[in-house]
Amino acid sequence: MSTTTFSHRNLPRLLLQAREAVMAHNRPRLREHGLSDQQWRVLRVLGEHGTVETGRVAREAFILGPSLTGVLARMERDGLVRRQRDPDDQRRTVVEATARGRKLVDKLSDAVEAHYHWLEKQLGKQQLAQLYGLLDQLIELEQPEVTHRDALRLNGSARKPEARA
Repeated sequence: MSTTTFSHRNLPRLLLQAREAVMAHNRPRLREHGLSDQQWRVLRVLGEHGTVETGRVAREAFILGPSLTGVLARMERDGLVRRQRDPDDQRRTVVEATARGRKLVDKLSDAVEAHYHWLEKQLGKQQLAQLYGLLDQLIELEQPEVTHRDALRLNGSARKPEARA
């Protein structure tokens, strides 16, 4: 049986491992309050932005639309969020945290921030800032439009626009 050798480490797996390592500190607190990771991501988005259109919640919380529908339904049932039609565009739905949801965000944000302070102390302020910067760069580089444009350029397929008379 032959094996394939790779010259680079498995970056997607490392990113998942890093996510799980960070969440291992926060997940027990979420569970104490009956929250899933997805529900916390929704509450965090709402805590940061207030009333938000559901499409934006899906993008910022990294939850696919059909899954978000179920997550929001359970959160609404539990009194954590309220959904309504956007008063400016009836085709859209907006969601906001209820008083109970906001109180939970406030309570959990203290523990989350304490973990970030601990992480900053362990890594150092400069290294944590560097980590954030590198992750931001990676996210920007891997955006579909950037990746596609660069792939075309690297393959010599990108053409300069022709001059018009």
